[in-house]
Amino acid sequence: MIKVHIEHLVLEGLPLERRHGRQVQAAVEAELSRLMSDGGLSPVLASGGAVPSVRADPINSVGKSPAQIGRQIAKAVYGGMSR
Repeated sequence: MIKVHIEHLVLEGLPLERRHGRQVQAAVEAELSRLMSDGGLSPVLASGGAVPSVRADPINSVGKSPAQIGRQIAKAVYGGMSR
């Protein structure tokens, strides 16, 4: 089992209120854990390394709930980690 903990998540330019931050973070952590468990890890992470930052593709947040936005962020980050 893989558990992801995000210490600091910056959500700039998203249509969210401050109170939604924890919901988005929890969704990102859960979906990223699932993706890594199901799809594997990059060689850096598999060897115990850390990734200080990841460049991810843009997401479409229009009309999405905080949980949906979090899942989209996780998928974009996971895609960026495998580049």
